[in-house]
Amino acid sequence: MKRVPPAASFASKVRARWLVLTIAVCAIGPVHAQTQAYLLRGWFGVFSTGIDRMADDLRAKGMKAEAIGHLQWKAVVSKIVSDRAAGMKYRLALVGHSQGANNIIDMARELAKHDIPVDLLITLAPWLQEPVPTNVARAINYYQSPGWGTPLTAEPGFKGELKNIDIGSDVGTFHVTIDKSAKVQAEVIAAIAALSP
Repeated sequence: MKRVPPAASFASKVRARWLVLTIAVCAIGPVHAQTQAYLLRGWFGVFSTGIDRMADDLRAKGMKAEAIGHLQWKAVVSKIVSDRAAGMKYRLALVGHSQGANNIIDMARELAKHDIPVDLLITLAPWLQEPVPTNVARAINYYQSPGWGTPLTAEPGFKGELKNIDIGSDVGTFHVTIDKSAKVQAEVIAAIAALSP
């Protein structure tokens, strides 16, 4: 019986271990599988308590979510840009109510300057909003007709999905309550959850 030299035996064990490690890493899936959601409140933050509730519900389901004041949107953009520069990849969801809804469109536009895609953008009753930029894969807009807000439009060259949902007939849902609507909250959470594999 031919004996394998110790050096050759050691090398084959190392190769076998690397093969097992490679298979394990591939089975885990891509690093960007995690979703990060940022939810922006409206003016003063006092009328957007539903934003905090949605962030809590998302975290309870094991997702990364932060509820922030709309004035912090530029700081969040800087963080996302820094994350990408550091090699961090994650799916990105932006949700905003009232002025926060306008500001998430601003965020998406700034992220486009850095070639950073936005996987999901959801606006709740925005007012005088800008068009959705081309780096957004999917945009959902809840508005009231008659009432507050109008359908979103998209910039030329937009190739994503844009859906406008008129909730004008939903009794008891107004500009200051849309973020607290159980139906709207459930749809927002489901849309964000659908980003994860």
